[in-house]
Amino acid sequence: MTTELRRLRNYIDGDFRDAADGRTIDVVNPATGEAYATSPLSGQADVDAAMDAAAAAFPAWRDATPAERQRVLLKIADAFEERAEDLIAAESENTGKPIGLTRTEEIPPMVDQIRFFAGAARLLEGRSAGEYMEGMTSIVRREPVGVCAQVAPWNYPMMMAVWKFAPALAAGNTVVLKPSDTTPASTVLMAEIIGAIAPKGVFNVVCGDRDTGRAMVEHKVPAMASITGSVRAGMQVAESAAKDVKRVHLELGGKAPVVVFEDADIAKAVEDISVAGFFNAGQDCTAATRVLVHESIHDQFVTELAKAAAGTKTGHPDDEDVLFGPLNNANQLKQVSGFIDRLPAHAKVEAGGERVGDKGYFYAPTVVSGLRQDDEIIQQEVFGPVITVQSFRDEEQALGYANGVEYALASSVWTKDHARAMRMSKNLDFGCVWINTHIPLVAEMPHGGFKKSGYGKDLSAYGFEDYTRIKHVMTSLDG
Repeated sequence: MTTELRRLRNYIDGDFRDAADGRTIDVVNPATGEAYATSPLSGQADVDAAMDAAAAAFPAWRDATPAERQRVLLKIADAFEERAEDLIAAESENTGKPIGLTRTEEIPPMVDQIRFFAGAARLLEGRSAGEYMEGMTSIVRREPVGVCAQVAPWNYPMMMAVWKFAPALAAGNTVVLKPSDTTPASTVLMAEIIGAIAPKGVFNVVCGDRDTGRAMVEHKVPAMASITGSVRAGMQVAESAAKDVKRVHLELGGKAPVVVFEDADIAKAVEDISVAGFFNAGQDCTAATRVLVHESIHDQFVTELAKAAAGTKTGHPDDEDVLFGPLNNANQLKQVSGFIDRLPAHAKVEAGGERVGDKGYFYAPTVVSGLRQDDEIIQQEVFGPVITVQSFRDEEQALGYANGVEYALASSVWTKDHARAMRMSKNLDFGCVWINTHIPLVAEMPHGGFKKSGYGKDLSAYGFEDYTRIKHVMTSLDG
């Protein structure tokens, strides 16, 4: 017996629609490896329709008062809370994430972040008006940039969608959002919820593949392109956007160094780092997956971390005793396995290092030691439940190893020495430095990196301002 697949559809100008040419792609549940839905494979006609809708809705949304935009976002946050179980179910089927952890670790921050940006809508700041030239008064206006083309990733489909649309809508922009081709279900459900609250055309969802995303970025309508994804994808977006000088907001890969000094609380560090490295199957650009440990405690730390890995469970979404679910797709399983298969002879797998089961895309929590700075697994993002460990002799070498990669998103330092923590936080070339913790985020603080981790900030007032443009207005006092 063949099970009928659920049909997901685009959301354009207040209506759900199939792709104009009827093309679809299968959506696979990574916990089972089986298709459960079809999603539109949108083409140019679909992108045109969504951009036209967003452009038509922009003037009225731009001219809405900040209080009006705030009310809409607060209603969206309330509706997400009310529909939390539906969102969790869709996200779990999308990604294979544990249901319990999705309920506690994703829904509350998502709702909080929407409410933060609802408040930010009424708190735009700028220089005070003044006479900077005799007889002339200058003011600065902060305005929305226009239509925003946004591409969200597959590792946190719901939360990254919030990071995209909430600041954009709060600032008065309209949105065309494309979820990953492997995880469209929760975004389509978000469209249903938002569509009952926001004016039509303000929020649009177009499903499809990388060609769909390319068509969005290259389209003449949007004034800004925002993507969370791989470095390769970000470079392609930047190149495409450069053709008509679009503003670009990029949050790309990471290779977070976790620097553990000899005076650190080893038990706490091991416990926290293992969670921060394995959570969401390591599919997090800030994951604690590149650990640097002082040589005096290296062997003890590796032993304890391997024990922690062995005690960490992966499994199906409804299993309450698991920390993480499967990798997102078959290609990602192949990529993670490839890094382990290609390890150099001097590396040692201390725990894990293999696929779990033969159904779905599960991979064991893995610890690898004995690595050198120029090894592939140190330099390239694995994006899986794999923690590497290197040894360092002093602070200078630790900094050299930590900064010696092309990524620069997040990092952490583990020490009881306050002065050393301050020196490290100053010299670590990363957009975020945690001290004696790793991975907490709050709506009020910015998230974003340097180098090949991209540019632009998510969250915070800085992230909000990224979705605005600045205009100088000068008037003569002589009439």
